[in-house]
Amino acid sequence: MELSQTQLEKIKKQLRRVKAAGSFYAQKLEGFDIEAIGGKEDFEQLPFSEKADLRDAYPLGLSAVTDSEIVRIHSSSGTTGTPVIIPYTQKDVDDWAILFKRCYEIAGITREDRIQITPGYGLWTAGIGFQLGAELLGAMAVPMGPGNTEKQIQFMRDLGSTVLCSTSSYALLLAEEIEKRGIREHIKLKKGVIGSERWGEKMRRRIADELGIELYDIYGLTEIYGPGIAVNCEYETGMHYFDDYLYFEIIDPKTGAVLPDGELGELVITTLEKEGAPLIRYRTHDLTRIIPADEPCPCGRDYPRIDTILGRTDDMVKVKGVNIFPGQIEDILKELDDASSEYQVLIDHLEGKDHMKVRVETSLPAGESRKSLEAKLKTLFKTRINITVETEAVALGELPRSEKKSKRVFDRRFV
Repeated sequence: MELSQTQLEKIKKQLRRVKAAGSFYAQKLEGFDIEAIGGKEDFEQLPFSEKADLRDAYPLGLSAVTDSEIVRIHSSSGTTGTPVIIPYTQKDVDDWAILFKRCYEIAGITREDRIQITPGYGLWTAGIGFQLGAELLGAMAVPMGPGNTEKQIQFMRDLGSTVLCSTSSYALLLAEEIEKRGIREHIKLKKGVIGSERWGEKMRRRIADELGIELYDIYGLTEIYGPGIAVNCEYETGMHYFDDYLYFEIIDPKTGAVLPDGELGELVITTLEKEGAPLIRYRTHDLTRIIPADEPCPCGRDYPRIDTILGRTDDMVKVKGVNIFPGQIEDILKELDDASSEYQVLIDHLEGKDHMKVRVETSLPAGESRKSLEAKLKTLFKTRINITVETEAVALGELPRSEKKSKRVFDRRFV
């Protein structure tokens, strides 16, 4: 991705601010002449920042403004380690609303829609981000928050919600519950805006078919703004992101070298407008690629695109010396018509060897048909990933569901 002169000037302004503020960047940027940065090659000499840097800055060492300018804090959703605290100025909050409004508009959502928001509120950025965008758009926000499926469905029916905002796991749970109750004709949903966790094409089709809606991937992370920094359009050719607020790079996660557009690697983000906690060359650990400019989107929008997030570098597990990502498992399931979207991976160390068991849901009856599916699944793992696994086909609904993010891979070797 080229670095425009406008983006470069915004980056240099951010560099001056973080250096003057004395945040952790002051030490990272020591010895760098900001004014001598003349283009992309110079910029790429700047050091990366990592989540560890943000944790070390706890509680407000990230801030590039005075305390009196901070109107809100958010924190990442991780449950381990020192929390990451992100301060927001009023401009940050307003800018976030603008970005989210753009996402809704790209998804074809208007002020006539009624947007049911099921992600969590509080320190997590999700719920309030969806609400900010809805209010700026002028649509009716229904801020349900997570859980309480009975009430979710009641409000969905009584208020005539037309847009569902949720994680993919909870969208699937709602779809299954609506199907079970036989009330789909009473639900007025037209679109779903889904974020917070990666999901495969098979799961996507199930949710779309069972709810009868169009689905849109939304992307974001607390450290940047929250959800709302990228979204796919109706053509599903990747997610448009907003290069007037953010500069994206793709790097080789092992070497840190910047990769050409089109190559898969780790997404690195620099904020161009953020005041409270500007980030320079922040490693997201999300795996994607920048779609080359010579592959324009049929929608005609000028916003550049990244591909669907494949997974995270830290989602990878190594079993019997083989690196495995959740996205690879979902690609295998996509090849099996009788396999559902829901799966579970159990990894153990037994008798001195790694052992991996893959459980998948199916509508097939117990017996020979399920055994045939298990055999096909085992063969695909061997031919596609070169690993021998134990497989088990189970009935639909047997694997656990979640109102938040689903955990599908359980590595029990080091517990």
